[in-house]
Amino acid sequence: MSDFEFDTLAVRAGQVRSQFGEHGEAMYLTSSFVFENAAQAAARFSGEVPGMVYARFTNPTVNMLQERLAALEGGQRCVATASGMSAILATVMALLQAGDHIVSSRSIFGATQQLFANIIGKFAVTTTLVEATNLDAYRAALTPRTRLIFIETPSNPLTEIVDIAGLAQIAREAGVLLVVDNCFCTPALQKPFELGADIVIHSATKYLDGQGRVLGGAVIGSNETMEEVFKYLRTAGPTLSPFNAWVILKGLETLRIRMEAQSAATLELARWLEAQPQVSRVFYPGLESHPQHALAMRQQRLGGAIVSFEVCGGREAAWRVVDGTRVISITANLGDTKSTITHPATTTHGRITPEARAASGITEGLLRVAVGLESIEDIKADLARGLAR
Repeated sequence: MSDFEFDTLAVRAGQVRSQFGEHGEAMYLTSSFVFENAAQAAARFSGEVPGMVYARFTNPTVNMLQERLAALEGGQRCVATASGMSAILATVMALLQAGDHIVSSRSIFGATQQLFANIIGKFAVTTTLVEATNLDAYRAALTPRTRLIFIETPSNPLTEIVDIAGLAQIAREAGVLLVVDNCFCTPALQKPFELGADIVIHSATKYLDGQGRVLGGAVIGSNETMEEVFKYLRTAGPTLSPFNAWVILKGLETLRIRMEAQSAATLELARWLEAQPQVSRVFYPGLESHPQHALAMRQQRLGGAIVSFEVCGGREAAWRVVDGTRVISITANLGDTKSTITHPATTTHGRITPEARAASGITEGLLRVAVGLESIEDIKADLARGLAR
C-alpha cells in the first residue's frame, strides 16, 4: 500500500481478513498453530514456507501491526516487542557483540542510560555519551569498534533536537548504523528514514497506543537488519501479546489527528508558561526561543506534545506545582489522551547518578508535562494553581 497517503495507511495497512471476512482486525488469542501434516510443520519451522508457527514469534494480529507501522514509517520491515525498552534491548543484542561500541546522545531516557551502562555493559559492549546537539562530538567519539549511534529526538525531557540528516551522513561515512528513537514525534510528525536513519525505535506504549492502555515496542529497518532482530526475538522471546497489538492497531487509526491536536495545545501551553513569573525557562521545539527551533521545524511537521519547564525554587517549588494539580495525572507515562506531569529528577531519571543528571540538564526544578486532549484552559488553570503556591 505504499502508494496511499498516511491516514489511509494508518487505518488500512497490513490488514488481513480471515475466512469470515471481518471488517475490523481480528485478535488471534492462541499460543500455537495447527498444521495440516508433518511436512507442513517442518516447512514452516524451517522457514521454507511462510505461515504461523508459535505465538512467541508469529501471530496474525502482531503481523498486522508490524506491517502497518513499517508502512507509516516508510521502513521495509518491523519487529514488534513487549515494550519500548525491549525494542532497544533486542536491537542491541541482535546487532552487537562483546567488544563493540555505541555512541549515544547523553540526552536519552533514564532507563535507556541504565540499559547501556548496567545491562549491556556486562557483556563488554561500551557506550560513550555525548552532547545531543553537537555533531562534532559524535564524530570524535567514533572508534573502529563503533557499531551504532543512538539518539532520541526530541529528547526526554528537554526536547533537544538532533540533526538527523547531519548525523546520518557522519554514520554513513563511518560505516555505522544510526538508530533514532522516534517515540516523541511518531511518523505522524517525523520520518527519520527520509532523513537518512537506518533503524527507528518506538515505545508503542506512548503515542502509538495513545490512551495509556497497553505496553508495546517496535523496531523498524531494512529486511536484512530486521531479520537479525527477529532471530533474537524468536529465541529470547520479548514478545508483544496479540491483545496489545490489537489495541495499538486501533490507536494508529487516530494517530495523526491526536498528534496534531495535542501539538497545537502544547504550543499554546508553552507560550503561556513563558509568561509566568514563577517559570525560569520553557523547553518546547515549537517555541521561537528553543535553541534548535529552526532545525525542529525543518525535520518535524509540528512541535509535539511534550513541554518541560523549570520553576524557580528547585525541588520544593516543583513538587508544589505537581501536588497542586487536580486535572493532570501525576504519572511518568506520556503519550496519553489524558495530560500527565512528572518530576524527572526523582522519577524517569531518578536512577542515574546526580552527575549524569546534571550533565543531561535535569535540574531539581524541572517538570515535564505531556499534554493530552483536555481543554487547554483547564490545563493552564491546573498548573496556575500549583505555581501560585
